[in-house]
Amino acid sequence: MKKAPLIIGNWKLNPVSQKAAVTLAQATIKACRGTNASIAIAPPFVYLSDVSKKISRSKILLAAQDVSTEPLGAFTGEIAASQLRDLKISYVIIGHSERRARGETDSDVVQKVTQALKNKLTPVVCVGEKERDAKGDFYTTVAKQIKALTAVFGTTDIKKIVIAYEPIWAIGTGKTATVEDVKEMQLFIYSVLTKVFDRKVANSVKLLYGGSVKPHNAKVLHADGGMGGFLVGGASLNATDFAAIVKATE
Repeated sequence: MKKAPLIIGNWKLNPVSQKAAVTLAQATIKACRGTNASIAIAPPFVYLSDVSKKISRSKILLAAQDVSTEPLGAFTGEIAASQLRDLKISYVIIGHSERRARGETDSDVVQKVTQALKNKLTPVVCVGEKERDAKGDFYTTVAKQIKALTAVFGTTDIKKIVIAYEPIWAIGTGKTATVEDVKEMQLFIYSVLTKVFDRKVANSVKLLYGGSVKPHNAKVLHADGGMGGFLVGGASLNATDFAAIVKATE
């Protein structure tokens, strides 16, 4: 049986107030009612507690936008995986392109995934290239990011990790990878995983696409792109648009 698609809404540094965050969460619950997809939303850290209470009786799960490499201690400004677990967080986004652009490395990503798994959180690891070139060298970038994971995490752990392909050139630009681009990358990522493990293990890893996903392109991207869902940015700030993307996967 085909697994239900997973759609995660990444609110990034939005909205402006606690009241607005709770209102958006409530609107998202209402708009997504009746869907069969797995849904999660990732508000800023300061709103996690309030949003958690609002969605507690709904099917929508909570995600965090990042996690510390450290378990606890003197690390000002960091948020530990154990603290996220205490808030009943289900997913944590790791290695988002916006964080990689600020200096986050593959080593940092591996440490964060380690902390997430230790605390029974599902890591959503972002991979993607800065730009596409005619020679296809961008595949090397994506392979390197994935191999950083497979070098550390074995069969049992890799099945617990979600991989989100988000080409950096499509984040916040309005540009979207073509269906052919997405399908090619889906096949490529599975080929990398298959070479390290086997086809069965590779097929068990859920892949998402992120990069200017909108209601008008979600259906074809999902149907023909081969991914298992979406990591949605700006469109998740509008409950109607986000729900339309969720329903497009069904």
